[in-house]
Amino acid sequence: MMEDNAGHPVTLRELELSLGKLTRLHRLLYTHGPGGGTLLLLPLDQGLEHGPRDFFVNPQSADPAYQVRLALVGGFSGIVLHYGLAHKYLRDVAGKVPLVLKLNGKTEIPPDQAAFSPLISTVSDAVRLGADAVGYTLYVGSPAQDRDIDQFRQVRDEAEFYGMPVIVWAYPRGAAIDAHGGRDSVYAIDYAARVASELGADIIKLSFPKTSGIDLDKLPAPYNDMEFTPAGAIRQIIQSAGRSFVILSGGSRADDEDVMEKARLAMAAGARGMIFGRNMWQRTWENSLNLSARLHELLRGYLLPE
Repeated sequence: MMEDNAGHPVTLRELELSLGKLTRLHRLLYTHGPGGGTLLLLPLDQGLEHGPRDFFVNPQSADPAYQVRLALVGGFSGIVLHYGLAHKYLRDVAGKVPLVLKLNGKTEIPPDQAAFSPLISTVSDAVRLGADAVGYTLYVGSPAQDRDIDQFRQVRDEAEFYGMPVIVWAYPRGAAIDAHGGRDSVYAIDYAARVASELGADIIKLSFPKTSGIDLDKLPAPYNDMEFTPAGAIRQIIQSAGRSFVILSGGSRADDEDVMEKARLAMAAGARGMIFGRNMWQRTWENSLNLSARLHELLRGYLLPE
């Protein structure tokens, strides 16, 4: 977690935030979900990014109303939706389930070697829909990253104007990343964390870095001579995120104990919270609620001052 020079956790109110950002982040971190300064998000952007295939595991999940109800009953800090789903499915839970409006996205057709996600909504849309934050996917290392960074600058400026927190999905992508150890290496995710912080993210969503199965010879110095434990790798990427909060993503579905172990590692290393999508709504309803309750208990063990 972020600490001051004396080693104390940096509080939300000590950050240089506008009143609007401070108010919205306080709702996400302290009023909803596990609370206590932690964040547990339920994303549903996979329908655009992956198509319908992710919903075949649990056919009930094909109806977005299922995830909206899960976010409410499971006590999530917020739900992540694109414009169409937010517009059509959130009315019944307005004010009860915070919205993170995902501003950009793409399909997985064609492959993402030249990854770039165009804008499909704006920060002003998010304000009109009652969102408490916006999300933006940034592909670090993609051949299109110059366009991506310029597009993000426009989003950041609009978010500052409206007092809207920005969560950056910082994803290493592209042939240059693949040639230097791959998108899951500590090098790639560490770089993505730093870039998102440099560009002005309030919260950064990162994947878990791999500490085994990586060809160290492909990594740039000094990463090619560095060995990380899983906990050490997470601490490194959180350190590179600086004064931006970090949440870790669950990725594809894993068993319950793997999910809990990931969350334990992340929170102990200083993360502010977790974002679990497929690891929630691909399960049965009962299993999802049980797992979310366990995550609540875990995250409440890391209460942070306001």
